[in-house]
Amino acid sequence: MRRATNRAMSNPPLIVSSTPTTASSSAPRDHTSADAGTTTTSQSRRRRFSRANRQEAKHIRLQALNPGTRSSASSIYYGSFNRSPRQSRTSITTPSPRVSMSHSHLEGILQDDPDLDTYGVEEVRDGFFDGVFVKPAKRNPELDRVAKQHPLSLESLLPQQWHAMKDVVRDVTTTRVGIRLMKSFLAFFIAYVLCLMSPTRNWLGRYSYIMVLSTIINHPGRTMGAQLDGAILTTVGTAGGLGWGAFALWLSGCTPAAERGYGGILAAFLIVFMGSIAALRSYYIRLYQLVLASGLSLIYTCLADTSEAIRWGKLFDYGIPWLLGQVLSLVVCCAVFPDAGARPLAVALHRAFGVMQEGLSLPQPDSPALHRQLAVQFVGLSAACRDLTLDISITRFPPSDVLTLRNLMQAVIRCLLSLGMETAPFDKPEEKEEDTGPKEVVIDVDGSTKRPPLTRTNTAKKAVNLVTSKLADPTASLLSSMRNSLERCDAVLMDMSGYRKYLGPPPETSTDITGVIAKIRKSMIKYDEAEDSLMDNPTLPPTYSNHPEVIELFLFVHPIRQAAKAVENLLLQVMVMQQQRRGWRVYLPSYSFVKGLQRTNAQVRHDRGGLTVGFFFQSQASLGRVMKGMANVYKPLRPYQQDPDTTDAPGPFGMKRTETIGRYEEENDQNLKEKPFRYQLWMVLHRLQGFETRFALKVIIMTSLLAIPGWLPQSRGWWNQNESFWAVGMVWIMAHPRVGGNFQDLLTRAFCGVLGAIWGAFAYAAREGNPYVMAVFAAIYMIPMLYRFTLSKHPRSGIVGCFSFVVVSFAEKADQGQPSVVHVAWTRGLAFVIGVVTAVVVSWSLWPFVARNELRKALSSMMIYSSIIYRGVVARYIYYDKGDEPGVEDIKRSEMLEGRLREGFFRMREIMALTQHEIRLRGPFNATPYSALIDACEGFFEYLVSLRQASLFFHPHLMHDNKEATETLFSYRRDAVAAILMNLYVLAGALRGNRKVPRYLPSAAISRKRLLDKMAEVEAALAHTREIERIQSRGSEGEGRRWSQIYSYSYSQNLTGCVKQLEQLIVYTKEIVGEQGFGPVLEEFDVDDAVGIGRVS
Repeated sequence: MRRATNRAMSNPPLIVSSTPTTASSSAPRDHTSADAGTTTTSQSRRRRFSRANRQEAKHIRLQALNPGTRSSASSIYYGSFNRSPRQSRTSITTPSPRVSMSHSHLEGILQDDPDLDTYGVEEVRDGFFDGVFVKPAKRNPELDRVAKQHPLSLESLLPQQWHAMKDVVRDVTTTRVGIRLMKSFLAFFIAYVLCLMSPTRNWLGRYSYIMVLSTIINHPGRTMGAQLDGAILTTVGTAGGLGWGAFALWLSGCTPAAERGYGGILAAFLIVFMGSIAALRSYYIRLYQLVLASGLSLIYTCLADTSEAIRWGKLFDYGIPWLLGQVLSLVVCCAVFPDAGARPLAVALHRAFGVMQEGLSLPQPDSPALHRQLAVQFVGLSAACRDLTLDISITRFPPSDVLTLRNLMQAVIRCLLSLGMETAPFDKPEEKEEDTGPKEVVIDVDGSTKRPPLTRTNTAKKAVNLVTSKLADPTASLLSSMRNSLERCDAVLMDMSGYRKYLGPPPETSTDITGVIAKIRKSMIKYDEAEDSLMDNPTLPPTYSNHPEVIELFLFVHPIRQAAKAVENLLLQVMVMQQQRRGWRVYLPSYSFVKGLQRTNAQVRHDRGGLTVGFFFQSQASLGRVMKGMANVYKPLRPYQQDPDTTDAPGPFGMKRTETIGRYEEENDQNLKEKPFRYQLWMVLHRLQGFETRFALKVIIMTSLLAIPGWLPQSRGWWNQNESFWAVGMVWIMAHPRVGGNFQDLLTRAFCGVLGAIWGAFAYAAREGNPYVMAVFAAIYMIPMLYRFTLSKHPRSGIVGCFSFVVVSFAEKADQGQPSVVHVAWTRGLAFVIGVVTAVVVSWSLWPFVARNELRKALSSMMIYSSIIYRGVVARYIYYDKGDEPGVEDIKRSEMLEGRLREGFFRMREIMALTQHEIRLRGPFNATPYSALIDACEGFFEYLVSLRQASLFFHPHLMHDNKEATETLFSYRRDAVAAILMNLYVLAGALRGNRKVPRYLPSAAISRKRLLDKMAEVEAALAHTREIERIQSRGSEGEGRRWSQIYSYSYSQNLTGCVKQLEQLIVYTKEIVGEQGFGPVLEEFDVDDAVGIGRVS
């Protein structure tokens, strides 16, 4: 490093100074000057940085050189400095109509900033990415204004609990939630009463309460298909666990030597089996019920009534009650208010139609809440369709029709998301003055000042009035027809599902689809005629460079016309389904078997716990699979010798031709190559390092260590007497592959276990085991506890309370309260508490789940994905070659990716809510910058979506109409794109590694402004030489030219919007991980310089 430094100082980089581009008045600056033919180098002098003199102001004055002189150290690493041919200034030529609006948007970023002055000095890096570095934006003090209360504080906890209790009572008494709770309780109560009867209890054996536990685990509060699927899986799993345990018992007693070491044999079988099913539980969520029942049955077989003498009857004591419990639950599910699977789909459809109708109430304030509700319904439709095809269903909706209906509804939602909710010219003055109804208050955490409104000239007023008078009424009629169409679609589908009486819409809503199709088509024809009339109007301005409000009007109404087409397609599908009028039919599972192993029905997802975390990781994994292979691999061209006479030969209009270096290939092409065996072996070993194997290891540690007392002679007595094997069983139930729980969850689950044990003791002690009294106590306690397990957001604490009560109450009944009621209660209750505490503490200790860390990593991934999509949109939809236009498959793939990204943002907001419940020793977690960063990242993504949609109507004609112009703009376009990609890459890396962000990053705003300036210059030159404006103004091309011009504004505005959002991404990322200054670099230089070792940080 010392030698490298000396070489750099002996041959210093040459600095060229030109006339300053902008006069700066903020601070005095020293400028260098030199004659054109004089070259002076600064004296080589080695400076030593130390802590003593670091505070002194030291400056190096560099004398200016000849503009033609280039650095001898020129390379892609050092670059070279010369006079900048692209200064940050406004073009002196007539501004292009297409770029004038983007200039006005960029002024909001660049205005009144003296630090943007480059003084003509530019690092061009020999043709590679040319970045401009300016002073970073200041820290946003608005983020410190929001302060959250601690989630466990009584001031916030008690009111929340009170409101939650009132909501529970309302839901149970007025909605379907009460029916589901009643079905779950009915199956439990029947099994509980049967086990209280002496003949039934004596026939089933000591562990007769297994039948009650069986009705709790696979409770009937679910659809019939899910209930049947759960009954089969739990029965098969129980049989497998009992079979493996029976084999272990037989092997442990086959010889006298094996009998003496039976504990070791049982431990070996327990470890192998529990580790295997734990891995299966993590890999395939569909097998959750199978492995849960299998693990419980194995734990019972190996740890209940342990002794050297094998009692084979205990296998029947467990298997028969379990089977009876499953039969009872299945009967209750099918006989009492059966749900064949159509209701969840009907609920999802009805909610989606309601939100879509609300989104068509235009114009209205641009509400982030409505935008997120549309995104939620977009995701919910996919989940509802998937749940219908996962299990057996009885419905009038064929799965194929449901899939088509989902795609069409999502297409409508996609159109609604692209609508401009607020457009002032369509608002009537009297409506603006009225202030009726509540308004949503949105806190602007960006703190950015909006650009001042543009003044409207007389010509602009006439143009706005013309557009408004022509299109206001047709647009309003179109919106009314669309709302009416969606309402009738809702009515028809609810009639077909059979749930209109319970869900809506009201009976007065018509189901005449044919009539509403005719109405919306008439509205579309009326709008098209008005639009054609407007385009042919001679008073309409030929260009819109000075009429931004006219452009906003066109960009407001044209997406509505596109949304009407999507609504019409939806109407046609609903009409086909209405005319077919299929009856109730049984549909077998049609979801892909391989994909189905990674999915399960809604109730199982809820009962296993960690629903939010599970959705979050599933979304991230899905995005990772889709994005894998989309990254490009750079393939440089072979070196060649260029003719020196034609290297710098200028083309027409003074434009210089540059060559593209290398090309990019998709990584998928690399993956097609045959991989060697060692690489495949590495992939397998690397996969074994995932969370699945870690979870299996944690399960092995917990179950094997807690099971040791059951196999030791000195502890076998109290272990069998107190049924302490439930400590191991509770560990298996409480363990989760992803999230173990926070401190609040630990207290809640332990409290529920203690409460269940105490209430079970009270139930027996009230009348010394009177079955009627115990049944009453069970009803009082189990109704709220079953609600907590089956319907609330905290199912794992609910199942602990249910199991604890059932085990303690029947243990009291079996032992007749001996040796004492208190002894039976505290011994069983302690086993449950130990199991709960062990599961949570081990999850904390070994590879814990930390929501804030996962959120930070997810934000990093979303930035990388956004950069990939940005690069793909630019390459596939904007800068493509002639004849390589994006096709239907490209558009479908882009829409699929956009849907996955929308779900990803939704899941990140859910995981962000979990950060408020985590205990931090350093203080409460401040989620405000994370929330702002998610909003900024989603805003960047929305600009990309709008950019892709606008590019379908507009394509930069300079790409293939003029090759010289294309080559001239290449470097500017490269810098504009590369600046955004590099910023996203740096920010994503900083979030992933929790490292500070460099203080200076390439300015995407300046690169964008330079591109706009150059485009204005080139377009002016082309218009002057080829008379493009006259050619494009021909009557046969007038309408297409106008719409291309309109969408060119949207295209340019969205690209500028990406730059604005990128500035916010930088600010909020620095708020999260910090900003890297120069202090640490100098400190490292001091230490390394003292020992003669250099290091680049």
